[in-house]
Amino acid sequence: MLQIIIEGRGGQGAQTAGNLLASAFFAEGLEVQSFATYGGARRGTPVRSIIRIDDRPIRTRSDIERADAILCFDSSLLDARLLRAARPDTLIVVNSVREPGHFANALPGYRVVPVDGIGLARRHGLGRIVNSVLLGAFARALEAPPLAVLERAISDEAPALKEANAAACEEGYRTVDAQLKRGMA
Repeated sequence: MLQIIIEGRGGQGAQTAGNLLASAFFAEGLEVQSFATYGGARRGTPVRSIIRIDDRPIRTRSDIERADAILCFDSSLLDARLLRAARPDTLIVVNSVREPGHFANALPGYRVVPVDGIGLARRHGLGRIVNSVLLGAFARALEAPPLAVLERAISDEAPALKEANAAACEEGYRTVDAQLKRGMA
């Protein structure tokens, strides 16, 4: 079973990202469980989306204690509370302008892949809406779901700017692909 945590702040789109990722895995014919947890009911408070993926029915109904992968929408949330759910082999993709070397020094022992989600989103006319960029980056780092399936889920679900969101997803994917090929993550 693959267990994923998406952590963000209210208004950043972490819950939407969780739903889109779950839809993409479901479209691949996998069993999916997805739910969100909220702190205070206002913008800026921490929110978490939990996703489990398996090829068999998922009976677990608890929070994730040890994640296989984490997608963090705000690097300030990459703290001890979130890292308690990570193991040394947990993949962590974080929205950050910092270089991979920063995280290698700041969080030794963790595999952290930073992505400038806001910069890439702005390039596609999406402002600070980073869902599509980060999902593409996360899919490449995780090696699942396939980019075409994720882009289709985004295009099907995006309420507006469908082409811009699909292009942002692809650029996030390509950015992490280049980073991994350089051996920087």
